[in-house]
Amino acid sequence: MSIFTEFIKAISDILATSGYPAIAPGNVIMVCISFLLIYLAINKGFEPLLLLPIAFGMFVVNLPLTGLMNPPEGGVMGGLFYYLFQGVQFEIFPPLIFLGVGAMTDFGPLIARPSALLLGAGAQFGVYFAFVCALLLGFTPQEAASIGIIGGADGPTSIFLASKLAPHLLGPIAVAAYSYMALVPLIQPPIMKLMTTKKERMIKMEQMREVSKFERIAFALSVTIIVALLLPPIASLVAMLMLGNVFKESGVVQRLSSTAENELINIVTIFLGLTVGATASADIFLRPDTLKLIALGLVAFAFSTFGGLLIAKIMNLAYRGKVNPLIGSAGVSAVPMAARVSQVVGQKENPANYLLMHAMGPNVAGVIGTACAAGVLLTMFGH
Repeated sequence: MSIFTEFIKAISDILATSGYPAIAPGNVIMVCISFLLIYLAINKGFEPLLLLPIAFGMFVVNLPLTGLMNPPEGGVMGGLFYYLFQGVQFEIFPPLIFLGVGAMTDFGPLIARPSALLLGAGAQFGVYFAFVCALLLGFTPQEAASIGIIGGADGPTSIFLASKLAPHLLGPIAVAAYSYMALVPLIQPPIMKLMTTKKERMIKMEQMREVSKFERIAFALSVTIIVALLLPPIASLVAMLMLGNVFKESGVVQRLSSTAENELINIVTIFLGLTVGATASADIFLRPDTLKLIALGLVAFAFSTFGGLLIAKIMNLAYRGKVNPLIGSAGVSAVPMAARVSQVVGQKENPANYLLMHAMGPNVAGVIGTACAAGVLLTMFGH
């Protein structure tokens, strides 16, 4: 056999075992969707820390024959992403994300104004509304619960719940959750203006009191006790959230606090994003139910914003015009983006209005509220 013939045979063997002949239309569509998400993350800044790794995971897993998500079989090692994905399946990554979030979160505004808990609770209205809508559209209770939680605008909680109740929908739910979190500045303002009058948007709120270190630490410990005992299925989320916050507020473990809010959360974010994106293969993502899911996620988020604003308007009446209803929209869990949106919309009506810290109260309450909503749904449908 001549060298030329051997060369041709080698090229033929490579082409025969390559992924090119296996490319299907679904793969092309998914790669295009992943490129769109990469564009939105890089050029538009839409939640890039998680949207970019999710999009890249979606991109590479839809290249045929890469085997990155293949489980071990017949003595053959599984793919890299399969092993990393165990951090999602075994409930490791979302609680670690919560540890970092806790280390970055200031619960002071919530402690100073406990009534903000009502706004965080009101913003869960969209979760249950979308849950009912999903049931009416033919989704199972487990799938409906996983879709509804998108309304809380909390990516890790959405992933946590979906991995337990509807793992086959994990990819679409994660993409929808983080996409709507990124679109908070576009989705919320029209709803805020529709729900409030110009006079309400111009309300200036009184400065909040200082909160002591003792109150901050006592709050973290109290919430852990109350929520973990009331809703044991989400004990890991709440415990890690409050552990990170105790690191921050104690002032004696700066290295641990710094690691939790920087190196650790960054590493886990990479692994979480890549592996969740890798679950969005063409055969799972390109279904009619996925379009319903994405639409219901938007409905959930819109009605969560509506619920928070409605409770804030009622509170404004109860407090005789001293509560700016705009802070109610921050009751969703997108910290601190939703609070910033309240500030921006308020300042457009009254440049002297500073609502950021007032909005941070319901915003961090939304983190706790969404976790509790997930706990309720998991308790009801997790068996």
